Amino acid sequence: MAIAGDWLQGPYVYYLYSTYGYGKGDIGQLFIAGFGSSMLFGTIVGSLADKQGRKRACITYCITYILSCITKHSPQYKVLMLGRILGGIATSLLFSAFESWLVAEHNKRGFEQQWLSITFSKAIFLGNGVVAILAGLLGNTLVDALALGPVAPFDAASCFLTIGMFVILCTWTENYGDPSESKDLFTQFRGAAVAIASDEKIALLGAIQSLFEGSMYTFVFLWTPALSPNDEDIPHGFIFATFMLSSMLGSSLASRLMARQSPRVESYMQIVFAISAVSLLLPIVTSFLVAPSNVKGGSISFAGCIQLLGFCAFEACVGLFWPSIMKMRSQYIPEEARSTIMNFFRIPLNIFVCVVLYNVDAFPMTVMFGMCSIFLFVACLLQRRLMVISDKPKTEDWVSMKERDSEAEPLNI
Repeated sequence: MAIAGDWLQGPYVYYLYSTYGYGKGDIGQLFIAGFGSSMLFGTIVGSLADKQGRKRACITYCITYILSCITKHSPQYKVLMLGRILGGIATSLLFSAFESWLVAEHNKRGFEQQWLSITFSKAIFLGNGVVAILAGLLGNTLVDALALGPVAPFDAASCFLTIGMFVILCTWTENYGDPSESKDLFTQFRGAAVAIASDEKIALLGAIQSLFEGSMYTFVFLWTPALSPNDEDIPHGFIFATFMLSSMLGSSLASRLMARQSPRVESYMQIVFAISAVSLLLPIVTSFLVAPSNVKGGSISFAGCIQLLGFCAFEACVGLFWPSIMKMRSQYIPEEARSTIMNFFRIPLNIFVCVVLYNVDAFPMTVMFGMCSIFLFVACLLQRRLMVISDKPKTEDWVSMKERDSEAEPLNI
């Protein structure tokens, strides 16, 4: 339910803003507000999830996202900006608190570690696959078939989020990060920073995640204007469902790969990043090989169809990425500060996306896609480095720091 509330909104955010009369530059600033709030507030709420409880953080996600959906009814720019800020906070919680709760609950109940990777792949297959496809088709039905308007998917998302919140309230148990009662937010930030700085594997993982997700979120903004540069009438929900079908196939392949001893996750992810980089080069290739159309309106163009194939290939790589990066995070990131470290990773990610969207009017779309492709190639190289050092033992800095913290803490009797 929680992920369905997010997927229902995805295909129609850009489209809704454009129907309110805003141009690409104004829409880019709205997207910046979302990513900026995720960067500024997300790190704080992530550490609070470790300290105050992951269940409570997941409930906060539902409430915050519902409020964000309500703001979509107003065409006022300031109200929409507030909604994007709330949505950014909610997104940060979605990508940290839920996973942290799952890993902690899995370990608390003593389940086998191999089951965790299976759970991740199943969650991606269902959440980022089946649910996302159904959400896209439902949104397409609400907007096109029933003609309820572009705000209808956001109302439906509020309903799903409300149901999800009550399920969490009634069925989940609470769990926390570091059990130490004396740790404040600064101590948690310091611990996360030490873990990242002292372990090259964690630092590489953070850089890889930031590069890939930065390209992915830039793609989220660019795919609508890329497929309809002359205001072509494209079925947003149906195209989104096609993307999610590709993602589901990718996650299904990831499930099969992770169930085998060989190849390792660190190995096959190099190929995934290389393919994703090539797929985002297609808009550049088509701009040179296919003559642009100057006809306003109509259906999707031939160049758009070619780009759509490349975008589907990229989404398949996204489907492979999520369960694989979750598996690597569970191997390399200390559980007691998982939410805080994961949100540290989101700081460079959100800075990158904000810079790109702030300059969205300054560069052609082909330059934007080319930049994303370059970052994905860099992620491929970093993944190669991670594979080389993946068998090295962890550095002692993180362990020694925790021992010093334990010695400094008062004995509770």
